[in-house]
Amino acid sequence: MIPAVKLSPAAFSVTNQRSKSAFVPSVSILNMKKFASCSLRPLYLTRLDDPHTSELKPRRQLLDFRCAASAADDKESKAEVVPASSEVAQKLKISIYFATWWALNVIFNIYNKKVLNAFPYPWLTSTLSLACGSAMMLFSWVTCLVEAPKTDLDFWKALFPVAVAHTIGHVAATVSMSKVAVSFTHIIKSAEPAFSVLVSRFILGESFPMPVYLSLLPIIGGCGLAAATELNFNMIGFMGAMISNLAFVFRNIFSKRGMKGKSVSGMNYYACLSIMSLVILTPFAIAMEGPQMWAAGWQKALADVGPNVLWWIGAQSVFYHLYNQVSYMSLDQISPLTFSIGNTMKRISVIVSSIIIFRTPVRPVNALGAAIAIFGTFLYSQAKQ
Repeated sequence: MIPAVKLSPAAFSVTNQRSKSAFVPSVSILNMKKFASCSLRPLYLTRLDDPHTSELKPRRQLLDFRCAASAADDKESKAEVVPASSEVAQKLKISIYFATWWALNVIFNIYNKKVLNAFPYPWLTSTLSLACGSAMMLFSWVTCLVEAPKTDLDFWKALFPVAVAHTIGHVAATVSMSKVAVSFTHIIKSAEPAFSVLVSRFILGESFPMPVYLSLLPIIGGCGLAAATELNFNMIGFMGAMISNLAFVFRNIFSKRGMKGKSVSGMNYYACLSIMSLVILTPFAIAMEGPQMWAAGWQKALADVGPNVLWWIGAQSVFYHLYNQVSYMSLDQISPLTFSIGNTMKRISVIVSSIIIFRTPVRPVNALGAAIAIFGTFLYSQAKQ
């Protein structure tokens, strides 16, 4: 590519004639030894075969060249630039989502464990969490604080298997935390990627690249090491966390397959999911525990803890809905990879904070197993892309 050049009027007396071609038979006669630096663009020269140009030969003057890029070339050279301010604003928004998500999740787990220690009825506790969230969203829709979703019968049919899996996963996780430490439940729940790969491979017939399978080794090994060295190991608590993993994997699968093409925002989607899960869970909670057990447990909780247990139940119910709502809202703003990494970091914050607040005794080998498992989930999120 030759620089685009326009000859100066000072060098030639005739400048209003343009060449039909950019080809010049011989440029050496001009004795050009020096050129001005120009951008790389097509070359356009005025005619050199004009009689008036011969007058310049004896003068031995250096020609005065000026760069002049064509308008078409300027358009090609322009690149689309994203304003720096909008990019910074987007990063700030994502950071706020993550910080809020992690903080709400930590607060929920702390209050949930306090409630389960004083009032060990996980089926009722799970039901109250869903009831609180459903009531909050219904109030928001009625008062027009949030625009109500436009749904039809097909939407609710597609949502039903998602709600069943969500209900099972929610109750199983709460049962687990009623039997073991919060940190142990979340260490076992970090094995969810392994369940996802196994279900997708052997039930759905999907295949994955080798790095994905290799990333499962530290996840499974770390969880196994943490479980084997857990001081307060409980089989019900362990199985509850495992069932929760499996249920949430199926929830994600049903959600991806059944909810395609359904234009519902993340906030309203989780609200609908909570309402349907509440309808599914309520009769099972009554059958598994019942009002008589709840009344006896409530009297004991009031005697042991006092009125604070009422505040704890309200707080854990509100924060459960809020942290899930923020996580679903964040899916509208970030990629699945970023969400997966954020979920890994969330587990770290919950494990560390619960160990500090509840003074959970941890052996060094147990901490090593937890670290290996969480690192494996990070490797999985990278290898999945």
